[in-house]
Amino acid sequence: MMKTGFPKDFLWGGAMASSQAEGAFLQDGKGLDTQDLRYFDPNWTKEERAQKSNRRMNDEKFKAALADLEDLEHYPFRHGIDFYNRWQEDLELFAELGIKVLRTSVCWARIFPNGDDAQPNEAGLKFYMDLFDACHAHGIKVFATILHYNIPLHLVTEYGGWKSRKTVECYVRYTRTLFERLGDRVDYWLPFNEFNAGKFNPYNGVCLIEDQEEDYQNAIFQCLHHQFIANALTIQQGHEILPGSKIGGMIARFTTYPATCKPDDVMQMILDDQYSNWFYLDVMTRGKYPAYMERYFEQQGIHIDWQPGDAEILKNNSIDFVAFSYYFSQVSTTEQGWEKTSGNLIMANKNPYLETSEWGWQKDPVGLRVTLNQVYDRYQLPVFIAENGLGAVDKVEADGSIHDPYRIDYLKAHVEQMKEAVKDGVELIGYTMWGFIDLVSCGSMEMSKRYGVIYVDQDDAGHGTLARSRKDSFYWYQKCIATNGEDLEG
Repeated sequence: MMKTGFPKDFLWGGAMASSQAEGAFLQDGKGLDTQDLRYFDPNWTKEERAQKSNRRMNDEKFKAALADLEDLEHYPFRHGIDFYNRWQEDLELFAELGIKVLRTSVCWARIFPNGDDAQPNEAGLKFYMDLFDACHAHGIKVFATILHYNIPLHLVTEYGGWKSRKTVECYVRYTRTLFERLGDRVDYWLPFNEFNAGKFNPYNGVCLIEDQEEDYQNAIFQCLHHQFIANALTIQQGHEILPGSKIGGMIARFTTYPATCKPDDVMQMILDDQYSNWFYLDVMTRGKYPAYMERYFEQQGIHIDWQPGDAEILKNNSIDFVAFSYYFSQVSTTEQGWEKTSGNLIMANKNPYLETSEWGWQKDPVGLRVTLNQVYDRYQLPVFIAENGLGAVDKVEADGSIHDPYRIDYLKAHVEQMKEAVKDGVELIGYTMWGFIDLVSCGSMEMSKRYGVIYVDQDDAGHGTLARSRKDSFYWYQKCIATNGEDLEG
């Protein structure tokens, strides 16, 4: 019998990342992490912001950031939105909104400030214990991302970050600590955010400093291999320590269509899907590298160092559910000179049939249904939409109200397509809209690129009262959640 709507226990929620929200730079024993070093100038023009968004790190930027640890204005992840000190009032708003699940990340450098410390930082653990306990007290489940890009800086300077098996060892010790100390407080676990970010945003994803590498591309895939091993070992110990625990795998989904029905474009779409998306999920769900990557590695001159036992580790420890972020779609073509547009982590080939956001990301709600069907058909595992949302400039009116019909339209259209996918038979278990409270944007590092249904009074330089207020979209999403996706009128 065909499903007609969302399951009664569907997990409506919101998502954020520790590095973009918490702030509290070095407070309570937190160590330096890789996101703390990303530089941003609030006086940059729009063009400069696009060019200098620091997706790639070099030695000069790295050393300059280390030399100025007092500067908060030019390093926005050092201040975030001060969630670390304001989480209790924020949680009251989250509960008022009615979310069923909070997706947030744990900051590794709060738990192990250097990454290789002998003992965890108890103040850091207490923060997450208190936060997660309070979530459950409000009837909100916890979806914990174990690593959302930022690793302790010492692991990069001392061992080379993810290039080293030492980092794998430190990560697995960190995850064991979380399972042992926070395990009964977490409902869903995600070892790595957007696994394919390592390829498309190497500083964020695998913490590489570009001009310190002799073979940058090879280093990226060696780092990714180590993350695959760390992911599998985390699943192994998570299932041992917490029987029945749900541990997932996530990619940034780059939904792609052939630009034309020309066979070459269709074949290019298949290749783009394999190399940009499926490779990462195939490894995590099927427990081995897919055959199509052999040709890719040969053509690209990539050699990965496998250690004895790696194949068995991957084979025996697959994920329990599939998660992805979805913001836009693109087209695949062999034609040169195709118009480009922006997107999450990448520049994308533009689809002439779609509208774009203020930041050039193409809006494609139907693409979400396409993706849900593709992912579920390929893996036959429960699916979680871990991120989806619209970054836009919001205006505060004289009376303090914030009218954001563009965000409501975006969310409504995507929820409608989610419902269609459920009718298609997709086992969709949850949806955590991205940045449901305004955050420092990860890609552009701007505060003015707002995703939230909750407004935070802070500008791109980090100035403002930090007061929180409800946008029109807050009330829309509140109604959507209360009616389990049935009442979507603005």
